[in-house]
Amino acid sequence: MRRSPFSLYQKQPKLHFTTMIYNYNKKLVSNARTLRNNMTPEEKHLWYDFLKELPVTVNRQKNIGNYIVDFFISCKRIVIEIDGVQHKMNEHKRSDDQRDNELRNLGITILRYTNEDIHKNFNSVCEDILKHLELNNIN
Repeated sequence: MRRSPFSLYQKQPKLHFTTMIYNYNKKLVSNARTLRNNMTPEEKHLWYDFLKELPVTVNRQKNIGNYIVDFFISCKRIVIEIDGVQHKMNEHKRSDDQRDNELRNLGITILRYTNEDIHKNFNSVCEDILKHLELNNIN
């Protein structure tokens, strides 16, 4: 396993904060569990080499409303999505836009990165996530 370039965030106790509870579609629970057990290589890389070590709780494949998001940092109301090539197609792009608007209406910030970003600019992705974590107020 590779070590994250952001080791100062590692080996610290997780911070627990009061978080907002979001309604979710119970029919998606088993699908979310399946997705957690079958992460893409890019999701695994971001999870095991960075997100898992953050001092805040990060949920994988979290149900929010009628959606399953890749990663959710509830204390900061941040969703992290990793988009494959299918997200570039017009139909998928429209559905992503609608989903993002609904999540934003819940007060959630959406951070989107491509598979290519994870492969070629991993450190920049991690830095961007850290920037958003520091800029948002803890609830």
